[in-house]
Amino acid sequence: MSGLNGVTGFVLAVSVAFLGGPPGALGGNILIFPLDGSHWVNMNLLIEGLHARGHQVTVVRSASSWYIKESSPHYRSISITVPGGMDIEKQDFFASFLVKMLQIQREGASPLAFVSFYSYMLSALSGMHQQASQFVVEMFENKALMQSLRDSQYDVVLLDPGLPVGVLVAHKLGLPTVFNVRWITSGEGHFVVAPSPMSYVPTSGYATSDKMTFGQRVGNVFIYLLNMIIDMFVISPHYDTLVKSYFEPGTNFYHLLQGTDLWLMRVDFVFEFPRPTMPNIVYIGGFQCKPSKPLPTELEEFVQSSGEHGVILMSLGTLVKGLPVEITSEIAAAFAQLPQKVIWRHMGKQPIGLGNNTLLVKWMPQNDLLGHPKVKAFVAHGGTNGLYEAMYHGVPVVGLPLLFDQFENVLRLEVRGAAKVLEVTKISSQSFLEAVQEVLHNPSYKTSMERLSSLHRDKPMHPLDTALFWIEFVMRHKGAAHLRTESYKMPWYSYHSLDVIGFLLAVLFVLVAITVGSIYFLCLRLCRKRKPKQE
Repeated sequence: MSGLNGVTGFVLAVSVAFLGGPPGALGGNILIFPLDGSHWVNMNLLIEGLHARGHQVTVVRSASSWYIKESSPHYRSISITVPGGMDIEKQDFFASFLVKMLQIQREGASPLAFVSFYSYMLSALSGMHQQASQFVVEMFENKALMQSLRDSQYDVVLLDPGLPVGVLVAHKLGLPTVFNVRWITSGEGHFVVAPSPMSYVPTSGYATSDKMTFGQRVGNVFIYLLNMIIDMFVISPHYDTLVKSYFEPGTNFYHLLQGTDLWLMRVDFVFEFPRPTMPNIVYIGGFQCKPSKPLPTELEEFVQSSGEHGVILMSLGTLVKGLPVEITSEIAAAFAQLPQKVIWRHMGKQPIGLGNNTLLVKWMPQNDLLGHPKVKAFVAHGGTNGLYEAMYHGVPVVGLPLLFDQFENVLRLEVRGAAKVLEVTKISSQSFLEAVQEVLHNPSYKTSMERLSSLHRDKPMHPLDTALFWIEFVMRHKGAAHLRTESYKMPWYSYHSLDVIGFLLAVLFVLVAITVGSIYFLCLRLCRKRKPKQE
């Protein structure tokens, strides 16, 4: 019996080693095109999960990337050198962008300053996509590299379409694609794949709820059209040129973008406003959230020293160095008046008037701290990752949005009663102190966030497991075309049934004309018949 058990154990061990992961793992070959910065944090979680399930992962990165490392135990990398590097990968790119934005806000958004900033923003946006298109050229012109990619026989391409480098390469290789997405070139991903009624679906860059007044609906349509114009004339031309040079005549860049097999959408409708969706969109909002782990000893001691008052966390993401010292000093002065201890992730010049209760750190285990029972509030810039972690752990938020979708993100929590939002350029020590005290002492904020946390956690499967399942689904079936509508190939007038409406109106017009003409003709005949009798 012991010999039989030994053989059985050996067979099981060999089976596990061969499968390289839990039941259902395919041991597939996956090509990944990530985006640098905070987007990489999300993609890296999927990479680690795929590697743990026995898949071989290859990451295509820029040689100048500062987050995506060349060496990793979870993937092998292909580094592409772009002449001049990529602006988005320079650590001071968004910091300088933020400084200009704050300057305009503080000047009262004069027309001249607004035009100057908008010109700068569009120029920077165009430059970013021009560099991304050059990344594609470097790949396509490297015949040996492209042949190597073909010979590797990848099962799927997983990519972030914020800079759609991987979209073009995947279609060139004829491989099924999965998007790890919230943002695409023209804004939020839903707008190119799902019906998006402007009457109640807020567009990208417009901070409003789904319950809009007439004026807000006008603004919503205006911002949507503005986004489309920017995409059409500033962004898409870079990729249209590539498509014209490297693909068959008649190929449309947006059709390549819309033709992906599956959208892994970093969205949870506990956080987002309800909206129409499509069968090939899978929602994985909060997939980075997980239970907290014990804190490092020194940090745990600091947290415990807060006693009954508890701790406030503050983090403004990677852009923290862009905040002027006069703003951070107002925040520091407010913190100094609180009985709570404060842990502040801060890497810039030390604020003036920093209190003894405030600990400045260059890095902190944010998820583990948010899960600590002594943490009472989270001062955040409104990045999606941080807000989902706060929601997961039930910690109410004081929002200080700085750029991009952060204004929309904190608004969603504010509408649900789980956050208090301030304008960073109008902060005084008094206004900030009052906002923090309101979130700390008004139990409705905590109650609202705990309700969101309960809803967010109540799922049959963790969002990360959902994401991994659907990536493997696309690999197993070599795509997911049955979930994808082909409506994006229709002309815009056919998509909106304007041709049908025009035809029906024409038929109605003809029927009305015939009816009116017939009545007129009959009346005329009757009149002619009556006249001789009267004579």
